Amino acid sequence: MAGIDYREYEKMSPFEIKDGLIKLAKRSAQKSAQALLNAGRGNPNWIATVPREGFFLFGQFALVECRRTMDNPIAGLAGMPQMNAIASRFEAWLEKHADAPGAEFLKKMTGYAVKTFGFNADAFVHELTDSIIGDNYPVPDRMLVHAEQIAHRYLMWAMGDEGTSAGKFDLYAVEGGTAAMCYIFKSLIANRILKKGDTIAIGTPIFTPYIEIAELEDYAFKAVYIKAAQEHRFQYSDEELKKLEDPKIKAFFVVNPGNPTSMAIDSPTMKKLVDLVKKKRPDLILLTDDVYGTFVPNFRSLLTELPHNTIGVYSYSKYFGCTGWRLGVIAMHEKNIIDDMIAKLPAKELEALDKRYISITLEPRKLKMIDRLVADSRDVALNHTAGLSLPQQVMMTMFSISELMDTEKVYQKACMEICSNRLASLLEGLPLDVQPNPNFAAYYGTIDFEFWLRHYVGEDMVQWLKANVHPLDLVYRLAEDHSIVLLNGGGFEAPNWSVRVSFANLNDDVYDDIGRAVRAVARGYIDTFNASQKN
Repeated sequence: MAGIDYREYEKMSPFEIKDGLIKLAKRSAQKSAQALLNAGRGNPNWIATVPREGFFLFGQFALVECRRTMDNPIAGLAGMPQMNAIASRFEAWLEKHADAPGAEFLKKMTGYAVKTFGFNADAFVHELTDSIIGDNYPVPDRMLVHAEQIAHRYLMWAMGDEGTSAGKFDLYAVEGGTAAMCYIFKSLIANRILKKGDTIAIGTPIFTPYIEIAELEDYAFKAVYIKAAQEHRFQYSDEELKKLEDPKIKAFFVVNPGNPTSMAIDSPTMKKLVDLVKKKRPDLILLTDDVYGTFVPNFRSLLTELPHNTIGVYSYSKYFGCTGWRLGVIAMHEKNIIDDMIAKLPAKELEALDKRYISITLEPRKLKMIDRLVADSRDVALNHTAGLSLPQQVMMTMFSISELMDTEKVYQKACMEICSNRLASLLEGLPLDVQPNPNFAAYYGTIDFEFWLRHYVGEDMVQWLKANVHPLDLVYRLAEDHSIVLLNGGGFEAPNWSVRVSFANLNDDVYDDIGRAVRAVARGYIDTFNASQKN
């Protein structure tokens, strides 16, 4: 595009470039009859209704319970809910509100929880009641007792380990996956597991902040990219995995299924990675962000394949349509290599850590890594007020239990169908013949101009593209000419001449328009290339 020096934008995150693209696309839409289509954000345009109905109805019961202990209607003031016989009062209250949206879910929820987890009914209902009111600090600070057990069962389903063969994990409820990442990086450094300037491996393409955090001066990690190439259907090749054998690499960070590729690690690749860790790198720390796992049938996470080496991050945001709720968990196996590593630190470092955590425990060396994460998230000194807000934990509990009670997986199938229909529409508009892949989440799609132009036109076309077109021209041309916002793949360490399209946040009927626009941009390049060959 004339007048833009793309080099100025090369170091910017695609999420920051997006803001400029939106402004450009808006101006373009105002000048034409085209609607602005922003497929650059992964915020889903669907929500899970049943657990939300339950949540808002339960809040009304909780207020009734508060008024039982103290009630000043003139001042608008009430007391705190009491546990004694609260389950029977809840059951009676539900009978009076049986026709209200959410009542059926709440009735099933209580019975399911008591039967499945062996909960004391009064203790469970009181935890929900007191928490939805939000009148206390989180206790335990890491996660509420009943909420953790329910979220654990949900997480094992989501991560492909319903049989619980991986064992027990400790969960820390956090403000979404982004908070989880910040807390983990900070705490690994604070506990001398990683040190400034250490070498880490990053599975690419990947969610851009993983790359950017590693480059911050706080960490200054030396990054080795383990690349999943388009020609390998975005799986790690043997040659790429072999890089992990280098003992200088302390940790391996992955998003699985990928972002922007939406591709999950397939079974053969997973087996190679598991074998490598077990036989050659039992000391390798793994960090896996599996937010898109619920969109892949029979998904298996590194968390369940290599539980002792892995820190798991999961966010509820995409699956339940709740990015604004900021709900996520950090999961660590009760027996993990990081606790072992801390115990084996040199004496001087252990003494420094003793001093760091002595204000919260008389035996700091017995403090598990998951609890250090909690303390570090509040700079240790404010550990007594740590923890995710209790109404958020109630919402997380209800999301989890709604999925656990959905034995036919009606909700999951509906979410998958939304994404697959939009993918089919995009492919029809392009058009491209892409073979089905059982490991593809279809939450995002990566369209690699270089790959497809090489396939359909030839190597000369690709070389011309690289010599004459800046990679950012793709997304800027889509914004200016077609009022469409996509993200540049290069910002994710995806192929430079690629774009990421989100299948989550626009209506089904616009994706063929996006496909046609991408095809039009490609056709423009081809026409210019053909003209240059005649001169």
